[in-house]
Amino acid sequence: MDNRNAREDDLDRSGARLDRDADALDDGDDNLMQAVHFDRYGSPDVLYPTVLAVPDAAHGELRVRVRAAGVQPADIARRNGEFARRGIDADAAFPQRLGYEFAGVVDQIGDGVRGYYHGQEVLGWCDGGAYAEVLAVPAAQVVAKPPMMSWAVAGALSASGQTAQVALRALNVGRSDTLLVHGAAGGVGSIAVQLARLAGARVIGSASRENHAYLRTLGVEPVLYGEGLVARVRELAPQGVSAALDAAGRGAIAASLALGAARERIGTLVDADGAREHGVLRLRGECDRDRLRQLVELYEHGRLHVHVREIYPLAHAAVAHRDVETGHGRGKVVLMVYQTGDSGFGP
Repeated sequence: MDNRNAREDDLDRSGARLDRDADALDDGDDNLMQAVHFDRYGSPDVLYPTVLAVPDAAHGELRVRVRAAGVQPADIARRNGEFARRGIDADAAFPQRLGYEFAGVVDQIGDGVRGYYHGQEVLGWCDGGAYAEVLAVPAAQVVAKPPMMSWAVAGALSASGQTAQVALRALNVGRSDTLLVHGAAGGVGSIAVQLARLAGARVIGSASRENHAYLRTLGVEPVLYGEGLVARVRELAPQGVSAALDAAGRGAIAASLALGAARERIGTLVDADGAREHGVLRLRGECDRDRLRQLVELYEHGRLHVHVREIYPLAHAAVAHRDVETGHGRGKVVLMVYQTGDSGFGP
């Protein structure tokens, strides 16, 4: 079976499964919503749509009607059990929910919240659960969405963008650096290279050949990843590199060391075992509202580009996960959340 037919089969199965649950919403009950759950670790097939009660905004929270949710490698790691194996939320009860970044419309404001209004368009991050039609989230984790920012971009920016920010600050990337980014065309990598360029660094980025032209538009000098990477980087930078960010794995840490970067200036987002073995930084995303506002301002002023390569309806979360798991696409994959009965939820 070719990949296209496999994907079509996935879409058919997801849609059929959702149709079985959709009857619960046919009466127009505003107190129910669609969400994506999983009740065991495993392949994307463990994801399933279900019907839940709509949450209320507690003190300090906003309730948001979600329009878009980004799909990240962190979602994959939680779903397939990698996080649990590393001791991250290993005792979390099933069923579990996914989704760390979102955009949507405020429709309820909790006590103690100021500065937001009903109907306001926002984006932000959460601790899981953005794969849903409705989300209750602390107001401190939300910022206003600019009118000119698309829903897909807004849903894809928050967590990935802040992960890139934190990584570059941990590596102290600045004007005198030559930075090597492994996985430079991906969701985090493509933002990291732009922020590094804005900081004045020279950036070399590894990616598959089909993404090289894209990286050049971001001011990156692209190299093909895989065997021979060190030699190819040396052709561009005979003196090696001063810092390296690993968003890909696959021997990236060893290659960075071979290119002369000091251990304290090599960071990985994906290879915890390699970080321990080689004594380099294990980087994790940290979120902050001021940091997110900075990203939004950069986007508003045309200084940051967010590429969304594929959009799927919420019902097809499993298909979106398979897309992200290929590891070769550029930019972000986004789940779009439509009103019940619109694309992806009705017969």
